[in-house]
Amino acid sequence: MEYHGKIVNVLMVENDPGDQKLIKNGIMSTDYHVNLNIVSSAEEGIEFLQKGLEDARNFPRPGLVLLDLNMPGMGGKGFLKEVKANENFCSIPIVVVTSSDLQSDVDECYQMHAAGYIQKNASAAEFEQILRKIARYWFPVSAVLNN
Repeated sequence: MEYHGKIVNVLMVENDPGDQKLIKNGIMSTDYHVNLNIVSSAEEGIEFLQKGLEDARNFPRPGLVLLDLNMPGMGGKGFLKEVKANENFCSIPIVVVTSSDLQSDVDECYQMHAAGYIQKNASAAEFEQILRKIARYWFPVSAVLNN
């Protein structure tokens, strides 16, 4: 599938440089034009979204957020809770991408309206395949016209 003239804005909230690279390689290897913004903390993610209200050109509203749970500070759950409670951002789909396999984390994230929950524990090849599936599912509905 090609989406001529459309772009997908993705915000990755991930503090581990190795995971950032792995996720970036996975979603950039799709057939979509992806504008990927990466921040290293939940607090930076909230700041990115808030700046986007004033400066959408430099801080484009993401059509999808890929969120790690285990980060210092407010962490992924704090980010998820704050974004979903904010009327400006609550409609942005957030897919949790984490190493946690705890059922309580899965349940809590879905209760806070996560759009998906993906475990990083797969092999690199399996993880890339998972990311491609995320792209096939979310990118067509997240793409915006690139004017």
